[in-house]
Amino acid sequence: MVTYVARNLEPYRGFHSFMRALPLILKQHPTCQVVIVGGDDVSYGSKPKDESNWRSKFLAENPVDLNRVHFLGKVPYVTYKKVLQVSAVHVYLTYPFVLSWSLLEAMACGCLIVGSDTAPVREVIRDKENGMLVDFFKQEEIAERVLQGLAKPDVFKDLREAAYITAQRYSIVHGNNHYAQAILANACERYPEPTIRKVSREMGLPSQGSRQINA
Repeated sequence: MVTYVARNLEPYRGFHSFMRALPLILKQHPTCQVVIVGGDDVSYGSKPKDESNWRSKFLAENPVDLNRVHFLGKVPYVTYKKVLQVSAVHVYLTYPFVLSWSLLEAMACGCLIVGSDTAPVREVIRDKENGMLVDFFKQEEIAERVLQGLAKPDVFKDLREAAYITAQRYSIVHGNNHYAQAILANACERYPEPTIRKVSREMGLPSQGSRQINA
């Protein structure tokens, strides 16, 4: 199963590129199913002038078999999570813009990521190390990578595992620890070391000297 997730289905998140790749994917892999999660509103940019929403517009331009392509709309979190957990290939595309939390959650679910080779995605995805990067505008390349993932899932097992490991660096616990370390590093310049050690213990951080904190 191929998955695609966005808060709303729109060009900023590469929905047009994904839809243009779908006919190629469906033709080359006649048994694959596609699940698309996202609403018909607009989070960024504007609505299309000739259609009520971007989903209708790109469906009209790229007709697909709706028995194989399933638009779920906006779904409860538990449903969204189940979609990611059964994904064979997850496609994430975006303009150079703020990274979506859904990419990190897909990685945390161990998805095989086909992502756009754009600045925000490159922050977390390294091509052929923990995912595959593709040209945002080349639907043939998007389709090719998706088909590779569907055809030989075992070949990409290491990429899935690496994506999962990468996602752990963005956990709340990990982020809080880094934030606390930054606060302590700044405090080392103002307070004596015994005070820093006491605060470290109270925050549940390893007790360490100022030199180690600033290292």
